[in-house]
Amino acid sequence: MAEQQLITRFESQPLFPACNVDTQPSARQLGRLSPGPRVFDDPAIPQYSLELLCPAFITSSRPKITTPRLPKMAQDSQATPENATMFQAFEWYVPDDHKHWKRLRDALPSLKEIGIANMWIPPGCKAGSASSNGYDIYDLYDLGEFDQKGTVGTKWGTKTELMAMVDKADEVGVGIYWDAVLNHKASADHKEKCRAVEVDPNDRTKDITDPYEIDAWVGFDFPGRGEKYSSQKYHWYHFTGTDYNAANNKTAIYRIIGDNKHWSSAVDHEKGNYDYLMYADVDYAHPEVQQDVKNWGVWLGQEVRVRGLRFDAVKHFSEDFLRDLIHSLDESKDDGWFLVGEFWKDSLDDMVTYLQRMNHKFSLFDAPLVYNFSALSKTESGDLRTVFDGTLVKAEPVNAVTLVMNHDTQPYQALEASIEPFFKPLAYALILLRFDGYPCVFYGDLYGIKGDHAFQPSCGGALPDLILARKLYSYGEQEDYFDFPTCIGWVRRGTWDRPWGLACVMSNAGPGEKRMYVGDMHKGEIWTDVLGWESSKVTIENDGNGLFPCPGTSVSIWVNKDAKGRDEFKKFDSDIYKS
Repeated sequence: MAEQQLITRFESQPLFPACNVDTQPSARQLGRLSPGPRVFDDPAIPQYSLELLCPAFITSSRPKITTPRLPKMAQDSQATPENATMFQAFEWYVPDDHKHWKRLRDALPSLKEIGIANMWIPPGCKAGSASSNGYDIYDLYDLGEFDQKGTVGTKWGTKTELMAMVDKADEVGVGIYWDAVLNHKASADHKEKCRAVEVDPNDRTKDITDPYEIDAWVGFDFPGRGEKYSSQKYHWYHFTGTDYNAANNKTAIYRIIGDNKHWSSAVDHEKGNYDYLMYADVDYAHPEVQQDVKNWGVWLGQEVRVRGLRFDAVKHFSEDFLRDLIHSLDESKDDGWFLVGEFWKDSLDDMVTYLQRMNHKFSLFDAPLVYNFSALSKTESGDLRTVFDGTLVKAEPVNAVTLVMNHDTQPYQALEASIEPFFKPLAYALILLRFDGYPCVFYGDLYGIKGDHAFQPSCGGALPDLILARKLYSYGEQEDYFDFPTCIGWVRRGTWDRPWGLACVMSNAGPGEKRMYVGDMHKGEIWTDVLGWESSKVTIENDGNGLFPCPGTSVSIWVNKDAKGRDEFKKFDSDIYKS
């Protein structure tokens, strides 16, 4: 948000009187350009001129300007920060061998090397069994430390192993995002009697029975943990609903009846009211629940040193409480949190409205973009120019986490949104090599998917190189060449301290090519495809243009063959299970 405020601040005032007002440089461009005609002694490093600061100069008759005097802001510009990439560090079918924290610990150095800045780890709280992925959450405060539900560790490992992984992350400089499952609790310790009413599963605002007494699994004592970290126990009055009555062995959606007890109104309105999702639905109108979960968030930040939280199923629990929780978290941590929610819905309007209600102190995963990728990959000669239509990253780029696949949309999962293999590299290029959005790379694409329906790493093993290209070259001014349905491209022109830039071309049909302007500071340079899928070479012309080809149904990423970092490609080991 700070960057967006900076952009607004500087774009409100013209800085270059010689330019047309409509072509004033943005702060994104201005703060990342050379502060003078010669910054580096190394002649191999490109130098920047005023044409990058003022597009009005990019004409065939533009005057020769050899020593432009840049404004003080550009002269004093700070170093360009390295692009951040998020990594979802699990897939649904990770082996149930309790070694995942150890695997991630060992993989962290290589992940950092290719450009992973932050890692979203799976739910590490104790769940219903030793083999659970953690979404049937039992105890927020048991991170694999106590003998509960037949195990000390979680599917992922013990708390000791978790903390060893966190220590390694701190050592190499990778942040940890915790997967917070706050909507419900599962695997109760005992049953309790309470009054409830059955509701219509397709419209939860409609009661379909009179109130009657049920025997529900809603008692949580946490006997293995006792009162360590928290003394709060959970009873029927801490929940708004459940899905099973042990008195008659009936499964239904039961709304629990009590004083000030009802579905939350601050949830999504699908199915009339989408407060209830599964298991015992936590009641965030209850003050004891509110305080316990707020305490947990602060405790987790201190105990595990997480940088951020991924909130599961946010459209199913109270937005009012979530705003209060965010305020509590902000007060507990001086350097702030990164917060992202799973509001999985193919409705841009609903997503934008949710962000507005959350005061934009929050990000969401771009579900419409995933569906666009899926549809385009299955449409012969689909129009690539429409790939960002109706997406969150186009409407709210600062608050959009872009992705290609996750544990819910991977094959054989409930929200499966399959993407044809040839399209995966194109999709990843579209989220990794462009300015807008915060890209998240999926574990199953980087390391492969296990289980009965196994998949090899996607992108023909080139995903690590796509991530590395983002880290090394995807900086500065972006210009799009979205001028043909089945072949599109764009360039990034670099910054004053990350000057190499790149040119990306992709096709979802036959071979294609784009004549694109990378800047005349690159004239005479020879550019090659960092992926190696296009074998030709491109010599940049005197006017700064190059004719960049790509193979059919493929993508090419063009960079100066002598650019710093070219020797770092094709070194990543994707066999995370070898030990």
